[in-house]
Amino acid sequence: NPLACAVSVASINLLMQSPWQKRVRKVEEALIEHLSPLAELDSIVKEVRVLGAIGVCEMHEGLDRDGMARVQRQLVEEGVWLRPFGKLLYTMPPFNCDELEDGHVQKI
Repeated sequence: NPLACAVSVASINLLMQSPWQKRVRKVEEALIEHLSPLAELDSIVKEVRVLGAIGVCEMHEGLDRDGMARVQRQLVEEGVWLRPFGKLLYTMPPFNCDELEDGHVQKI
């Protein structure tokens, strides 16, 4: 599909012209700051991991399909998008904006 290829090239060019690496580091710092305290909930949370602009909270026990849907619905109502996947909750805040608001990461 030539149109999809042209859009992809334009998107990559925009990314490469931006300070994306600096932005990813900023997101990573915010995720570490705001997600690390979840590790203190050691009866529920097994591990908290952050790599670049990806934060993961691993639970001791996973949720069934209905539980995942319920959690995701509640989070979306709070304006937070997390991707539940078994025992894991993933977050990937955008790094393509000039500033990541602390409020976004704190809501997570």
